[in-house]
Amino acid sequence: MKNICDWNNCTELGEYKAPVEKDNSKNFRLLCLTHVKEFNKNWNYFSGMTDDQVFNFLKSDMTWHKPTQSFTSSDNFFKILWNNALNDEKEKPRINEDLNNIKHFRFNNNDIKAFGILGISVGLKWEKIQKKFKKLVKKFHPDMNSGNRKFEDKLKIITLAYTQLKNTYREKIND
Repeated sequence: MKNICDWNNCTELGEYKAPVEKDNSKNFRLLCLTHVKEFNKNWNYFSGMTDDQVFNFLKSDMTWHKPTQSFTSSDNFFKILWNNALNDEKEKPRINEDLNNIKHFRFNNNDIKAFGILGISVGLKWEKIQKKFKKLVKKFHPDMNSGNRKFEDKLKIITLAYTQLKNTYREKIND
C-alpha cells in the first residue's frame, strides 16, 4: 500500500515524516519530497512561545530535559569522590614520609588489579598514584564527556581502584 502526500491536493508518493504537533508526540503525517522541504523551511518549533518559555526550554535541553542533582547535594557521587580525594591532601605529608622509609612490601591481587585499572606500575610512589588519579578523574568526569553514562561507570571503577590502593598504603604505613 502506497501513501499519498498529505498536502493540499498533492498526488505524489508520501515518503517523508513530518510532525503533526510540536509536543514531541509520535503523531506524524507523510509528505512528498517537495512538500517536506517546504514544511521544513517554514517549521518553527518555538512559534507561539514567549522569550521566557524559549529560554527555559533551551536551558532544560542542555541536560536532555532531565532533572539534575546539585553538586552540593549530600548523596552526589562526585561530591563524595572529591571529598575523599581532597582528604588525601591532609594525610599526604605523613604518608610520604613513611613511604620513603619503606623499601619493599607485598601487594595482594586486588592491589595489583587496582594498579592495572589506574594504568600505573605496581609499587609506584604514593604521590604519583595521586597525580595519576586526579588526571583520570578529569579525563573521565561526565561533565567533560557530555554526560555519557559509560564514562561515569569508568570513573566509579577508577575511584574504587584508587580507594583500594589508598587503604593498602595506609595499612602498610601503620604496620
